[in-house]
Amino acid sequence: MNEGTNDKLSGKAKEMGGKVEQGAGDLLGDKELKGRGVADEAEGKGEGLLGKAKDALGNAGKTVKGAADSVGDKVKDATHNHDTDPHTHK
Repeated sequence: MNEGTNDKLSGKAKEMGGKVEQGAGDLLGDKELKGRGVADEAEGKGEGLLGKAKDALGNAGKTVKGAADSVGDKVKDATHNHDTDPHTHK
């Protein structure tokens, strides 16, 4: 599993745990527990967003690498064809 996926899963677990804490805090009238739940939910959402950003950056990096490899291949082909074309030598 990649880092982005790990962050998204961990974030979702924290977010859900925070919601449970909030519900328990409401049920028990425990404002501190509810507050921790709000904080955990927010932390989980942030971690999930971080995971999405890592995935997006990873995908962008793969796209750039693919484009660079393609350009490199075209340059090699053009250079190779130029070297073997008898009409280009004087």
